[in-house]
Formats: sequence, structure tokens, C-alpha cells
Amino acid sequence: MTAYPEVVIVGIGQEPVGEHWDTSLRELAGRALRSAMKDAGGLQPQAVYVGSMLAASASHQANLGALVCEAAGLAGKAEGVTAEVAEASSAAALNLAWQAVRSGMTDVAAVVGVEKVTDVVGAGQELSLLGASLDADYESSEGLTPTGQAALLLQRYLYENQFPREVLRGFAMIARNNAVNNPNAMFRRELSASAYNRAAPAAAPLNAFDIAAHADGSAALILTRTDLAPRNLAHKPIRVLSSSLIAGRLAVHDRRDPLFFEAAAVSVRQACLKANLPLANIDFFEYSDSTTLQALLSLEAAGFAPRGQAWKLAMDDSLTLKGSLPVATMGGHMGRGFPLGASGVYQAAEACLQLRGEAGANQITHAHYGMIQSLAGTGAAAVTHLLAG
Repeated sequence: MTAYPEVVIVGIGQEPVGEHWDTSLRELAGRALRSAMKDAGGLQPQAVYVGSMLAASASHQANLGALVCEAAGLAGKAEGVTAEVAEASSAAALNLAWQAVRSGMTDVAAVVGVEKVTDVVGAGQELSLLGASLDADYESSEGLTPTGQAALLLQRYLYENQFPREVLRGFAMIARNNAVNNPNAMFRRELSASAYNRAAPAAAPLNAFDIAAHADGSAALILTRTDLAPRNLAHKPIRVLSSSLIAGRLAVHDRRDPLFFEAAAVSVRQACLKANLPLANIDFFEYSDSTTLQALLSLEAAGFAPRGQAWKLAMDDSLTLKGSLPVATMGGHMGRGFPLGASGVYQAAEACLQLRGEAGANQITHAHYGMIQSLAGTGAAAVTHLLAG
């Protein structure tokens, strides 16, 4: 059996998530990557993997490898390539970087997630671009959007499982309340039960707090082998135990069960098998809570709750920072804001802070193993990473 080197994350960089009207795509990406290199003790990557969903369509900028390398001062010094898996694009870029370092093809790799949603002019155009993560022939062409599809599926989930709609507020409240102490989060005010209950409907049964707000942002990571990690690091390297990217059925009507994210389930199983790590050992889960529907089905697909019963986890403290399975520990998509294709690297950076013991007021006690998962479309593809401190 081939023995592969251990891959570690030695540097992270994050730009605050929000509406960066006066900042360009290249500036956001360049700042995040330079911050990550500084955090990595000055280590420079030989390859840069960039993930973005809307750069080519909204920002009219393809060739992100060249753009980001130049913005970070790496022109002529590094390979540069773009990964695209819709909202899971930067998570896929992390998968590529992990494979490159693990295989020995490169010694040091960078991962950059970047998105500029504010480059889209007009709500109608934004909806059209976001629909690209669905099946163009059978879903988006009929007017469906990712949020609209999630609303339809949540309505079915409520019908099949017969539980009080109001218990779902726990997911949004956990995310918003965890974001209060995240300096990079878009929303930093606590959410009360009464405020959630008063929220206007957005796409029934989803209300405004059930949907993550799309935003601009950029985050970056530096990966290398354990033996190449700089000795002058101010923090411990974080091990990337495994990575699994699975593509499932794109259109919901083609799936055996529309209320089960098969790609996410297979991705988790493969990640755990590659790492030889039982699911019970996971200390926290950074899931892809683009809507409350995704939060529910991600927990069930991963195996943290039986089918049709993830809603019960929102009724107690199980998912809070002091619970048995903390989720969205720095706010998740709902609290941090949802920079679409860049979100996977934000998840990884936030998990690194937990595993370094640098999460401040949000620090989880005894955080040893973290799982992060990014979803594309309505669970059509999933990327899962297992990290360890």
C-alpha cells in the first residue's frame, strides 16, 4: 500500500464578508492570499488553485489563475488554475490542492476562494446567474432558482415528517448568534425567537432568516507537507486527513429520493474511510447551510441524524457551541454571509481557527477533529474534508 505524506494547512487568510462595492475581484483575492502567505511564515506556493462560481459571468473575468497570481505577487512564479463546481468551487479547489501536495506533484499549494456578487447588476440577472447551478434544461429554464427549489423540498419535508414549523428557527438562531463574535461575518447581531417568528416570508415555507445572504468575499489557505512546514509558525499546522468530492444527479426529479443528498452521504463515507476516522469522533461540523433545508438534509446525509429527524436537533442544545455536535461555529453561511463559490475556503479557515484554539469566544472545548462540507446546487455535488489539530 502506498504511503502518502501528511498534508497540512499552515496559513489562512480571510477578507470580511459583505458588500465590497469599491473593491475589485483581484484586490479581494490578492489580499486574502497575501494574508495566508504571511500567516504561513512567508511560505510561497508553487501552485495556486482558485475557486469561484460567478467570476466569469458576473465579473466578466475568466483566467483567474493568472489574475490571482499577479495580484498576490506570484506572476511568473507559480502555476494558476480555476476550479468550478458552482457553490462548492473553492472546496473543489482545496481537493485539488490536497491531491497535488499529497501526490508529490507540488511542495506548497495555495487555495483561494473569491466571489463578487455585487458585480451583478439587477435582481433578475442575479437570479439567472444563480440558477446556473441547477439543471438548465429541466429546472432553471422553467423558472426555478436554488432558493425556490429548497422551498419546495422543505414543504415536502414538513409534510412527510409532521412537526411544528417553528422548531426550525433553531438553525438560523445558532448561525446568527455564532456570527456575533466572528470579525469577518456579515451579520453580527443576535437573533431572537420572536424576531425570527416575525420575519417576512421569502419563499414559503422559508422566511428571510432561513436563507443565507449572498455576499462578496475572499479567503485563502496555504498547504504543504508536514516536513516542509516552517519552524517559525506562531500556530500549529492543521492536518488535512482526507478529502472527497462526489458528483451526484443534477436534476432533483432524477434522484431516487429528493429528500436525501446522496452525493453528500457518499462524500462523508469516503472521507471517513480515507482518514480511518469514525463519524463519532467528529467534534464539530461546518455544513453548507445556504438555506435551512440544506442544513437539515446535510445532517441526515452525513449520518448525524436519522432520515426525517434532523429537525429534532434544533429543539435542544445539541448543535450549539457547547452541544454534542456544534455546527456553523463561526456563523456558517447564514451568519457569516454566503460568498457562493468562495464559501468552502471560509469553512476551512474557520475550522482551522477552532483546531488551533484561536476561535476566541466561539472556541469549542476539546476540538480535535472537524468536518467541513460544501454543496453545489441542491446537493447535486458535495465536497467533504476532515481536518485535525
